[in-house]
This record gives sequence, C-alpha cells and structure tokens, in this order.
Amino acid sequence: MGRTGDAIAEGVAIAAAAARLTVRNQILVGTIAGGGTFELDHYMDVARSALLAMARESDDAAENLTTLRKRAKGRHSDPHGTHDYRDRDVRNLRRRAKQSTGVAERLRKMTEDPEALGALVEEARSAAWADVRGNLDRRLRVEGMRPDQDPDYDRMRDARMQALKLVDLQALSSEQRSRRKREKASEKVSEKAAVKSERTSRREARHAGSS
Repeated sequence: MGRTGDAIAEGVAIAAAAARLTVRNQILVGTIAGGGTFELDHYMDVARSALLAMARESDDAAENLTTLRKRAKGRHSDPHGTHDYRDRDVRNLRRRAKQSTGVAERLRKMTEDPEALGALVEEARSAAWADVRGNLDRRLRVEGMRPDQDPDYDRMRDARMQALKLVDLQALSSEQRSRRKREKASEKVSEKAAVKSERTSRREARHAGSS
C-alpha cells in the first residue's frame, strides 16, 4: 500500500473508531437512559454526521500543514521550537498534508456508503449492549457476592459502610420520619372522630332524657 496509504488507512481507522464511540454514546443515551427505541436510520445519520465532522477536521489539518509548508520553504536557519519548520521539513509536511486530505476523502466516501454506515452502527450497537451487559454483570456479582468471595471486601468495607451511613440509613431514617408523621396524623383524625362521636352521643342522650 505504501507509506502514505498506510497512514491514510490508520487515520481512517482512528476516525471510524471515534465515530463508533459517538454513535455508541448516542445509543446509550437515546435508548437506555431516554427509554427510546433503536432506529437504524436515525443512528446512521448520527454516524454520517460524526464522520463528516472528522473529515472537516482532516481538511483543516491539511490546510494548516500546507500553510506551514509554504512558510518553511526557503528557510534554512535553526528552528526555535517544535513547530518552527524549515526547508528540510517541506517534504514531510507535504506528505502529511496529502495524508490528511486522503483521510478526509475516504471518510466522505464512507458517508455515502449505506453498507459502511450500517456496519459502523451495528458495531456501535453491539458495543453499547456489551457495556450495559457488563455493568449488569458487575452489579449482580457485587450484590450477590459473599464476603469470602470478594477479594476487595476488606478494602472496600469502609467505603460501603460510609455509603450505607450517608445514603441508605438516611433514606431509611427519612422513611421512618414520614411514617411517624402519617401515623400521628392518622391518630389525630381518629381522636377527633372519637370526640365528635362522643359529643353526638351525649346530645342524643340529653334529648332522649328530656323527652
């Protein structure tokens, strides 16, 4: 493939991985956190937008490298920094600009290929599900694990107890206070009803005696 071709392929692979991560995150937010449904066409649009954004970044990089190359041409003094290029760097800058342009072109071709977009979305969907499944597996293992099965039990015990004090016990205490308030309110209602009933009975008794 050649040095330039290898660099372009590597750049495309990195950009595709970043786009796949973007789609994965969108799937997690839209379907898991948001309770929505998985719609292939929608996430293909998300993938297309992510790839186009990276293509623009590659175009910007190529333009910047071209500017640096033109500035470096004919300069033979010692550089004053990492990006203070000289005439001897012109060839390398030209090659890097060509690579960035090649990456941008390949990414734009991917956005026009339904099969490539569909494959990227499917990989993102699988990654999202693997992430959810992994979290569930870890939670189930931790929740169902006995102390003698957990190698980090002693180390994490203080943290768990602190969390229990700060969260669980506070929630339990709040629930108990609410329950006591409900019980007191119910008792007051019952007391008022009893007093009212007693007063009614007394009035009826007086009327019966006078008659």
